[in-house]
Amino acid sequence: MKRYLMKRFALTEKGVADMLKAITAVTAANIALMTPVWLLFAFTGDYLASTAAGRWAYYLLFAAACLVLIFLPNYWQYNATFFATYIESGKRRVSLAEKLRKLPLSFFGKKDLADLTNTIMADAETLEHASSHQIPQFYGSLISTVLICIGLFFYKWEMALAAVWPIPVAIFIVAASRKVQAHFIRRQSESKVRLNDAVQEFIETSRDLKSCNAEDAYLTELDGKIDDVEKKAIGAELGQAAFIVSAQLILKIGIGTVAVAGSAMLLQGRLNVMEFFSFLLVASRLYEPMSGNLINLGMLNLLTFPVERMNEITDHPAQTGTTDFHPAGYDICFENVGFSYDQDKTVLRDVTFTAKQGEVTALVGPSGGGKTTVSRLAARFWDVTKGRITVGGKDISRIDPETLLGVYSIVFQDETLFNNSIMENIRVGKKNATDEEVLAAARLANCDEFALKQPQGYDTVIGENGSELSGGERQRISIARAFLKDAPIILLDEASASLDVENETAIQEALSRLIRKKTVIVIAHRMRTVSGADKIVVLADGKIAETGSPAELMKKNDGIFRRMALFQTSSAEWSI
Repeated sequence: MKRYLMKRFALTEKGVADMLKAITAVTAANIALMTPVWLLFAFTGDYLASTAAGRWAYYLLFAAACLVLIFLPNYWQYNATFFATYIESGKRRVSLAEKLRKLPLSFFGKKDLADLTNTIMADAETLEHASSHQIPQFYGSLISTVLICIGLFFYKWEMALAAVWPIPVAIFIVAASRKVQAHFIRRQSESKVRLNDAVQEFIETSRDLKSCNAEDAYLTELDGKIDDVEKKAIGAELGQAAFIVSAQLILKIGIGTVAVAGSAMLLQGRLNVMEFFSFLLVASRLYEPMSGNLINLGMLNLLTFPVERMNEITDHPAQTGTTDFHPAGYDICFENVGFSYDQDKTVLRDVTFTAKQGEVTALVGPSGGGKTTVSRLAARFWDVTKGRITVGGKDISRIDPETLLGVYSIVFQDETLFNNSIMENIRVGKKNATDEEVLAAARLANCDEFALKQPQGYDTVIGENGSELSGGERQRISIARAFLKDAPIILLDEASASLDVENETAIQEALSRLIRKKTVIVIAHRMRTVSGADKIVVLADGKIAETGSPAELMKKNDGIFRRMALFQTSSAEWSI
């Protein structure tokens, strides 16, 4: 039972325990609501027998007791349902975020980021609402209804059958529609994700759309996606309503069958007027909440898709490993490494080389050759498909990713900055760094030039992803982070791609001071950037085409490196 609820509703063990408490509370509250029916039955019987006059105090006392019996389980239900749900919802979002943090980047490469955001925010909110308003209410009402029906069968089984038969039929109709409703809600969710993607893309590319006079065409396409979301939402509502309304109509027939069966038994003398009256009361109390419960069941059917998406995250294998990492130096060795993003696309084949500590190893080659993939594999952003990668003799596939990344400083080609100050953006490289350490790293990365010109200097907020800065300024902040972390392994992916010649020279000088006794892997397209490297690894079509020092590779007349270097030299002389 516990495992089923955890899987069915994406709950923790504590969440399951709270859910069972909530279901028990709802059951008690529903049974308590039947006590006024019993009191009314007793009062009507005494009144018809002319014995009610002397029992007013008795009835008032029991009326007060009924109020207490109704209040207590409802108070328990509110606390067990709502407060516990909000705590569980918070834990669910945190656990999803924690699991995402431990997943390999290959998972994100196969998923749409808008879809993941929708899972953590919208799907979690949907499940939160269901956990507080629908799941306990449905199961609690179902249990209480079954208990009441069992009591009716012990009292008068013929009348109980006449009253109860519509309930399982109605539940079956709604339950049987689960796959149909899941189909509609899946289509609706997919259309919402497409719309979210389109809106985000429009915001990010508005400058390019304006420059190409393509806004009207894009907005026309966006209007189509908005209309599609509307159509899918209407379809989902109709798909749900068709089954629920049909089931509710079946419930309405129940009153008629109770009346017909009761009238027949009354005429036969097998039922008195008070018993007939009591069954009509109980039947009305059964059908009204059950009608609302059918809506709850329909909503539970809609949870299938959101829960599937959450379970896809929680069930995905995480990257794990030991935190005991004491390498014998920081040489990075690739040993017959092969890698594929999927089975149909091989990116690397039998890549073997060593990036030695104290040296700069440059990865060069045509676009799409596998340079960035090599650097990502070196930091275990992905796990290799074949072969192995070691750092100081330790297989990195057996090292906890966060522990491993503790010895890496990485500067990406596409830097990510936060809507915070320049100072705090650099401090990302070392959480507990002092202001003096941050400023020292900033000066090494040549950040003073632009930071001191800002209104609040290093305390200036730079906007979302550094929107207030130029590309070169954002790049220097990213480089400053690497200086601040001061790790023994440095990965530079086109670190100077957005810098002008003057700033590139300054950064190169700073790097030369930083990289002593460290393992450095540089990815660059500019031959000037890698001219001082100790070793060049030329990658083409996922394989190592050449290795050697820059001088050695320049001597190869038909070599890729020589051809690239000469081409860039000649292109520098082009004029318009």
